[in-house]
Amino acid sequence: MRVAVLGAAGGIGQPLALLLKKGLPAGSELALYDVNPVVPGVAADLSHIPTGVKVSGYGAEQLEDALQGCDIVVIPAGVPRKPGMTRDDLFNTNAGIVRNLVAAGAKACPNACYAIITNPVNSTVPIAAETLKQAGVYNARKVFGVSTLDVIRSQTFVGELKGVAPEDIQVNVVGGHSGETIIPLLSQLGLDITDDEAEKLTPRIQNAGTEVVEAKAGGGSATLSMADAGARFTLNLVAALSGNGSVQCTYIAVDGQPTEYLALPVRLGKNGVEEVLDPGEFSAYERKIFDAMLPSLRANIEKGIAFVRDN
Repeated sequence: MRVAVLGAAGGIGQPLALLLKKGLPAGSELALYDVNPVVPGVAADLSHIPTGVKVSGYGAEQLEDALQGCDIVVIPAGVPRKPGMTRDDLFNTNAGIVRNLVAAGAKACPNACYAIITNPVNSTVPIAAETLKQAGVYNARKVFGVSTLDVIRSQTFVGELKGVAPEDIQVNVVGGHSGETIIPLLSQLGLDITDDEAEKLTPRIQNAGTEVVEAKAGGGSATLSMADAGARFTLNLVAALSGNGSVQCTYIAVDGQPTEYLALPVRLGKNGVEEVLDPGEFSAYERKIFDAMLPSLRANIEKGIAFVRDN
């Protein structure tokens, strides 16, 4: 299995690469790409860790070499949020980065799966999809927005609230991957979460990224927790492509839903998305906030599609 991390020298990319070096199966290859000239050093540094994963580093002019023959392309590249910024404020810079990286992947590894971390995910996933469509190599089953961070935050915050081991909590988080579009289905947990608790906990989950941005006081956004979430999703995808499927929440292209893209639980398998699953029953509160966020999510999606169409 060959996995590329594009943006591997950044705040997310380095810890993500470390987790993949330690978590990928023996015999895997980990290709690290970044325009930052330190990336060969990052690769050399990781290569000293005793696992059966081969690590290689690629500089600014070696993007297609990094992508050659990849099974999975993980994209955390881009600029981070700063205090006062929303994920949408990142759009103008990060949209072009994602388009250019995916366009290179369309040539070098046309059958690869793409795990998009770069924000705003609600828009960058449609950008990736439209770019692959233009290249004639789009497969809706292989383009993912990594929304796992919303899931692990939900596990953590619910665990703290209810005194339950967070790793034992299984929660679906649907919708999108920014602010009000993040809908944790807390009513399904069977933990006697009251309406009042849900109405306090949900906004915290939705705004947890801002909590980190403000706590870092201009020094960055969620990097370590995002790296963990990205590694979890990537390793589950690697296992699924190898025949050990699992159910994960992820932001994908969907049919028969109120928006063209939506975060939903899916069954991963050898071909990527094997099945999009029913997310289950919503509480009245969850249904209300889900319906209320749809215009915003549709606007995010259209913004991504229009960027590729108009550029």
